[in-house]
Amino acid sequence: MTSSRSGSPQEPARRRGRGRRGEQLMVPRAEFESYYGRPVIKAPSWEPRDIAGYFFLGGLAGAGSVFAAGAQLTGRTTTATAMKVSSLTAVSLSAVALVHDLGRPSRFANMLRVFKPTSPMSVGSWLLSVYGPAAGAAAASAVTGRLPRAGAAATGAAALLGPAVAAYTGVLAADTAVPAWHGAHRELPYLFAASATAAAAGMALVVGPSREAGPARCAAALAGLAETAVTRAAEHRLGMVAETYREGRAGTLLRAARVLTVGGALGGALLGGRSRGASAVCGLALLAGSACTRFGVFAAGVASAQDPKYTVVPQRERLGQKT
Repeated sequence: MTSSRSGSPQEPARRRGRGRRGEQLMVPRAEFESYYGRPVIKAPSWEPRDIAGYFFLGGLAGAGSVFAAGAQLTGRTTTATAMKVSSLTAVSLSAVALVHDLGRPSRFANMLRVFKPTSPMSVGSWLLSVYGPAAGAAAASAVTGRLPRAGAAATGAAALLGPAVAAYTGVLAADTAVPAWHGAHRELPYLFAASATAAAAGMALVVGPSREAGPARCAAALAGLAETAVTRAAEHRLGMVAETYREGRAGTLLRAARVLTVGGALGGALLGGRSRGASAVCGLALLAGSACTRFGVFAAGVASAQDPKYTVVPQRERLGQKT
């Protein structure tokens, strides 16, 4: 006689299997949601005109100092002097924009009380405080013709610090929790450096004589290629967050940046050597393209912080990859 509670030898195993499957169904997959659809993080409180302008002007100054040193070494003295003055003007305006956003000049001075290598803001503040006087001394010596040795030393110092000044703002933005910036932390400094190079090349085409503009035209072409490649790499790695680089105000600005940068670089390569006016127009296009890149990246960051899906969905994707 068979007991009603007994069954086939495989029955306990099937029950245990159903139990395991039941436990999996009873533990729902983790979902990330924001509270009533509100932003998960606080959007940057920086003023776009001040900080995006600070990004652009700082990049123009830093890359311009490298161009100035190169022009000085190769005997392009007119371009060298003009680029030194341009870099001094740009770094001065960038400092004004930064202080205006901070609200009081004393706040910038307070950032110099401590040097913190792990803080991009601290490193950047010290970079500006050292680079600015070097750029000023180089420009003053070039314009007045006095103290040529000191001017040459200042030109070299500004050129050495220039790449860091041009790129550190990309590190500064990527060090935040803003999805469109932090997600592109590998590419953003290179993007800013390429954009700064395009801007400095454009300035050289505007202020320098056509006969001295050959290196600037080559640099503009290389910078345009680099900027396009880095932007595509960043968008590929950002996944759905890359939508913020293609849509809205940011998308409009970045599309305009690509057209202006590529058009300015191609125009400079094909027409820049023929006409002073054509060279200047191409240079202005490169400058405008670089400015659009900085303002576009800034707008993408704000958009990604304001929409919670760009914060919670990447978290869900990372959880899926881990499981």
